[in-house]
Amino acid sequence: MHPSVDKILASNKIRHTSIREEVLGEFLGKDYAMSQPDLEKALGNQHDRVTIYRTLSLFLDKGILHKVLDDAGAMKFALCPETCSEHDHDHEHVHFKCTICGQTECFERMEVPHFTMPPGYAMQEANLLIRGTCPRCGGKG
Repeated sequence: MHPSVDKILASNKIRHTSIREEVLGEFLGKDYAMSQPDLEKALGNQHDRVTIYRTLSLFLDKGILHKVLDDAGAMKFALCPETCSEHDHDHEHVHFKCTICGQTECFERMEVPHFTMPPGYAMQEANLLIRGTCPRCGGKG
């Protein structure tokens, strides 16, 4: 269970504003990743695109959100576990994208396998996306 919006903002020394509260509230209420356009739609286009982008960037920098790449090239964002911080932001875990509803979820407990890089290559991060049918859409595809 995630702490409250107020607690997350305070523990990350982030000033409380309505946009930050609304964006964080959207992520706390979802168990899947959202793109910036998804977020804009969920917020009812009450805030301009730049303000939402800056809020997402701040939350990324503070270790509240992490980026999720999907197979369509869209950048999505998901809540980090409470163990992430500004200085320790590790997200090498599996992501699952439903081929029917398009929602992307984090499988935090499923780690990306270890890769041995060829000589001269240095891995900085790894992303693994599994595509299939989620339980909500099960049996339809």
